[in-house]
Amino acid sequence: MKKRLFAGLSVLVLACTLPMTNTFAVSGKQFSDVPSSKYFAEAVYDLAERNIIGGYPDGTFKPGNSITRGQAAAIIAKLIKLDTDNVKSSAFKDVTKGNGYYKAIAAMAEKGIIRGYEDGRFGPNDPITRGQMASILVKAFDLPRYDFSSNKSPFQDVKRGTGHDPNILSIYRLGITGGTSADKFSPNVSITRGQAAKMMKATEEAKSQIVTLRASDYKWEEFKMYDSYQEDTNLFHSVAGSNELNDKKADKIHLVPVKEGTGTLQAALVYSGNPDKKYYRKFYVHVKEVNGKLKLTLEETQDFLTTPAIIDVKGKKDVQNISLSTMDGEKLSDSIAFEKCPTYGSSDCYKSESTNEYNTVQIGIDKPGQYIATLRFVDGEEVRYGIEAVSLTPSFRYSVRTLEEKPTATIDFGTEDYMGKHVLPADSDKIATVTREGETNLLRIEGKKYGHFYIKFPDHKKTNFIDVGVKVGQIGSIINVNAYKNYEETY
Repeated sequence: MKKRLFAGLSVLVLACTLPMTNTFAVSGKQFSDVPSSKYFAEAVYDLAERNIIGGYPDGTFKPGNSITRGQAAAIIAKLIKLDTDNVKSSAFKDVTKGNGYYKAIAAMAEKGIIRGYEDGRFGPNDPITRGQMASILVKAFDLPRYDFSSNKSPFQDVKRGTGHDPNILSIYRLGITGGTSADKFSPNVSITRGQAAKMMKATEEAKSQIVTLRASDYKWEEFKMYDSYQEDTNLFHSVAGSNELNDKKADKIHLVPVKEGTGTLQAALVYSGNPDKKYYRKFYVHVKEVNGKLKLTLEETQDFLTTPAIIDVKGKKDVQNISLSTMDGEKLSDSIAFEKCPTYGSSDCYKSESTNEYNTVQIGIDKPGQYIATLRFVDGEEVRYGIEAVSLTPSFRYSVRTLEEKPTATIDFGTEDYMGKHVLPADSDKIATVTREGETNLLRIEGKKYGHFYIKFPDHKKTNFIDVGVKVGQIGSIINVNAYKNYEETY
């Protein structure tokens, strides 16, 4: 489970547009040059049926012709149902009110979907390129922008920071289009009418499956944190974004279904474990196939999921059995299920090659509280471990810690040099009792409660020795004592 804190989300959308033609619409008519065998035929006829695109008076569609930036603006504006009646000046010196695409270009520019060249032109008659098409589709349809730094692009001709790169990556990841070859996207190649129809239709279909969670839905300005947990990590993608160009706020989260299953999503205004629900939301994310398409739905919940308690058994024999009880002695299980060497929650979990032993085991905890797990090893040894599970919103998982029972510890400096008398700090006897047998260098420490102190040896002869540290850990009645020697570091 990976937590993501937003230090910055760069939203880069180049405002260039997509092309087509604006002649008559074809309702139920077949274009003579678009046979059903063409890969773009279904898209062409669907858009024509909806009066989004049209053909030529001679009954052709001319799918191989280039599409211009002005045509693209007109078609995309119609496709996303953009209001083109109440527009201001187009702001482009080469787009006057007499231009047939004036209203669409002005409306798209006002929404920040398109922009012109540095010299103030829009170039309405310029052919639109594949890279420009990617950028306008991503912005017009509010598609998730995948992080270019953490999502590998297969296209060698699309370098990071070249303008359209994050948008090209997005339409590729969403399955809207591939490249012109396995490793080339050809971002500067102009796009044809047939290709444009196919891309627009594919974008509509991809958009219809995406669910967008907005911070404003909960009267938040932004998401400070979001986190998704999936047993199967390929159920859905969660991609953060912003409503404004180049804005670093994460004010929305796009959820993209990948395959059927159920996962979880948690989102928070603040990430502090605050139990006040106004600061966080938790959801089950359900992905199901409906009529041949994946449908993603959110189910808000306050549930906690069973959380693994990782128990360190390094240096011991193989675990044979684990029993579990509450801290006050109520038996919950004489033989609870456990896993050896789990992958979740333990970065150093491995099976020792030299001893053929596991260094951790895990059991599932499904309620908050304090527990005692008694581990029985194959050699007959029994060791108790304290377990504490705390509800920490907005997480779906409990915050769990474990502690091996070691109520006493000894520390011995040997017999060569007497360390002299030891000095204990005030109130150390409330944390642990320290005893010493005569004038020996053997200390015995018995823990009482959680705490930490140092044992001083003011008359010691070892010049590099400082003191003995004593740490007492505690979970309920389970005490763990750790004593260690402190020496000066030498270089």
